[in-house]
Amino acid sequence: MLPLYVTSGEAAGIGPDICLSLANRVDERPIVVLADLNMLKSRAQSLNLDVKMIEYQGQTQSCAAGELYVEHIAVAEDVVLGQLNPNNSAYVLEQLRRSAHYAMTGQSVGVATAPVQKSVINEAGIAFSGHTEYYQECADVARVVMMLATKTLRVALATTHLPLRAVPDAITPERLHQVIDILIDDLKSKFKIEAPKILVCGLNPHAGEDGYLGMEEIQVINPVLESYRAQGINMSLSLPADTLFTPENLKDADAVLAMYHDQGLPVLKSQGFGEAINITLGLPFIRTSVDHGTALSLAGTGLAKSSSLHVAVDLALDLARH
Repeated sequence: MLPLYVTSGEAAGIGPDICLSLANRVDERPIVVLADLNMLKSRAQSLNLDVKMIEYQGQTQSCAAGELYVEHIAVAEDVVLGQLNPNNSAYVLEQLRRSAHYAMTGQSVGVATAPVQKSVINEAGIAFSGHTEYYQECADVARVVMMLATKTLRVALATTHLPLRAVPDAITPERLHQVIDILIDDLKSKFKIEAPKILVCGLNPHAGEDGYLGMEEIQVINPVLESYRAQGINMSLSLPADTLFTPENLKDADAVLAMYHDQGLPVLKSQGFGEAINITLGLPFIRTSVDHGTALSLAGTGLAKSSSLHVAVDLALDLARH
């Protein structure tokens, strides 16, 4: 059984804490944490956790309860809880590099990721805009799509980590076609939804209100959506985001496509923060992630919640079965 790798993320944050909780699981395939073994042992001591750590060397059986597979990657400098250190940024990126390499070369079924701190990686002089873009570059694909999901709602994004000022120019017919093609394909292939129903947010308030509040819906968004509807795809035209996210509208929807990051994700996270997950669509491997940040102030306190990581691992394992 090929393993699922889990990156432990920013060492000064809660990533190591929540990864240690994976020792409570017994899964059908190996779950392997990418982390500094000594750092992880120290964190377990801080949290008063009795976890038997086993250095991963290609085992094909899962761990027993109370055990955790770890593939060692050395930190550059000792980790201080809650204190970011740019000198350990290369350690964080090595986790991502290895996880992508293993997935791309058929040595794993994919990866679930704990949170990283983008700011400290950039402070180290390494241009980094996020996991999603990093894995896109590793996989050498033209476009990927960020989708967050709870048990009852999936929200995909037409644009991701862009300044709000840059969003309208980024929403082009070409981008929308790429995003929608990926969204439809992965809903069918990975989630086994044969005929997905997709609702689409407009960019402007009231979806432009017939041009009075913006022309993007008329000139760019709706013509693209019409082309899919003409193919028999169950997809709305652009809808006002302030009324799209109502129970009545969402009850039969398989996914919502939002135009920008903070249009759709606040709604989703208000419904299921700590239980939501991030899925990168369009990659040739499975990648899921937690829906929260590094929570530096909670590192080593025992107060960090690990539920989102467990949901991310559950979904990655489920997608691997498909």
